[in-house]
Amino acid sequence: MNEKLEVKNLVHVFNKLEVLRNLDFTVQDGEFLSILGPSGCGKTTILRILIGLLRPTSGVILKNGVDITNRPPASRSMGIVFQNYALFQNMTVLKNVEYALKFNKELKSRSREIALGIIEQVDLTEHLYKRPAKLSGGQQQRVAIARTLALNPEIILFDEPMSALDAATRLALRDEIKRIQEKFKTTIVYITHDQEEAFSMSDRIMVMHSGMIEQLDTPENIIRRPATAFVKEFVLDKLQKKIDSLVKYVNI
Repeated sequence: MNEKLEVKNLVHVFNKLEVLRNLDFTVQDGEFLSILGPSGCGKTTILRILIGLLRPTSGVILKNGVDITNRPPASRSMGIVFQNYALFQNMTVLKNVEYALKFNKELKSRSREIALGIIEQVDLTEHLYKRPAKLSGGQQQRVAIARTLALNPEIILFDEPMSALDAATRLALRDEIKRIQEKFKTTIVYITHDQEEAFSMSDRIMVMHSGMIEQLDTPENIIRRPATAFVKEFVLDKLQKKIDSLVKYVNI
C-alpha cells in the first residue's frame, strides 16, 4: 500500500501545555487506523489538526506526498463524522445528505442523484423523507456517514462515533462501517477509547497516552508484544476484563 498520510514531528501546545509531543506516524492508502487512548490523551486534537480545524504548533502533514499543513479544510479531501451526528434537525435524510453537495461547484448539479445513490448504498432509502428525530441513533449515524461519503473524500475521520449508542447498535454499526470502507475503498482514521472497538475493526492501532504514541502496530502484534506497561494495562488488561465479564455473563 502507498502512504496516504504522513505526519512528521507534530507538536501542539495549548495554554503552555504540550498536548501533542513530536508525533510521527503514517496512514496507508485504504487502511483502517484506530487511534486508541483515554480521555485527554490528545487523540481528538490529532483529528482536528488532520482535517484543518486546528493549526499545529509545529510539524508537517503530507497527503499523497503534498504538504497540506496550512491548507483550509475544504481543500483537503477529507470528511469527518462526529459523535453527536451534527445533523440538521429541520431537514429530511435526503436534504441532510444533499446539503454539503450544494456548496460544491462540480457536484451541485447532480446533488439529488448523488445523494439518492449514497442513501441507497447505506440502506436508508425507506427513511428518505424522515427527519432525524424519527430515526434511531444508529440510523442517524448512518445518515452522517452518508453525508460524508457523498463528497467522495479520500479520507474519513471518525470522532468516537459510537459513544452515544447502545451495545447492540454499536455492534451493527461496526459491521456497517467496515462494509462501507470495503465498498468505497476509503482510508479511515478512527478515534476511540474502546479497546474492543479498536481491535475488532482496525488494520493497525495507534495507542496514545499523555500526548505521545505508546505503540503503533497491528492488533495481533499489540496483543503478543505490548511495547510499554501502559499498553499492557490500558489495552490488554482492560480487554481481558471485558472478555472475562462476558464469559461470566454467558455462564450465569
